[in-house]
Amino acid sequence: MTTFTAFAVLPERDLAEDLAERLEDLDPGPYGVGVFEIEDGSGNYEVGAYFLDRPDDIVLDLLAAAYGATGFVISELPETDWVAHVKRELAPVVAGRFFVHGSHDADKVPEGAIPLVIDAAMAFGTGHHGTTLGCLTALDRLAAEGVHPRNSVDIGCGTAVLAMAAAKLWPETVLASDIDPVAVETAAANVTGNDLAGRVICLQAAGFAHPDLQAAAPFDLIFANILKGPLIALAPDMGRFCAESGLVILSGILIDQGDEVIAAYQAQGFRLVSRDNHGDWTTLVLSRT
Repeated sequence: MTTFTAFAVLPERDLAEDLAERLEDLDPGPYGVGVFEIEDGSGNYEVGAYFLDRPDDIVLDLLAAAYGATGFVISELPETDWVAHVKRELAPVVAGRFFVHGSHDADKVPEGAIPLVIDAAMAFGTGHHGTTLGCLTALDRLAAEGVHPRNSVDIGCGTAVLAMAAAKLWPETVLASDIDPVAVETAAANVTGNDLAGRVICLQAAGFAHPDLQAAAPFDLIFANILKGPLIALAPDMGRFCAESGLVILSGILIDQGDEVIAAYQAQGFRLVSRDNHGDWTTLVLSRT
């Protein structure tokens, strides 16, 4: 089946979310709408909509003008066997001892590797992105150095790949939370698929705003692979909910954004332990001292 996409760019998140709501009121309406921060440091947001039939160009142009957006770019997507495409494109990823793979590559796990099964889904974190790769590599390095957190949490968990990696390394239960209910459902399915049911607990929450997270604090290890803006906004809560001498692993940060994030966390009593770049992205490990 041929489908269509329509994308426009706006300078403010509130405007982007309002435009997304208006798109959902179209008749015929899109079968999916999303708002995404563009990861280029511009602070702009992209609104994307997916249609079964070609949308009306004039209606979209009027909506874009009303919200100060760029004109919608409409594209036709050919019919694609997405299962075959995913199997072809998502090759296994090695990050330290971790071997992240789709279920179709279960027979390729090297001896001695720590396997993590992640199939492509509607949540971030298959291990292929430089941010996830950086977090897994940093985690493996900390474990090799003898770090053993007793209380860990993955904030903005996406697929829960980082929470599951921690659960594979240590016997303690790990918490994982995300603001997106689809991500939480995906994370829970991945936890079951990796035989970690009961070991990783998935919650829906914005940051630490969940009673179970607050009851479990302070945390010895916190993951947050999100974006620069949310990471800076979370810095005070990180200082509040991270244990003394606890560690945070942060990513979703472009290389030229790293110093700004570091400064925000130093202001909350953290010190930089390590910084590693993977592609255009940087991963930070900080200690609360």
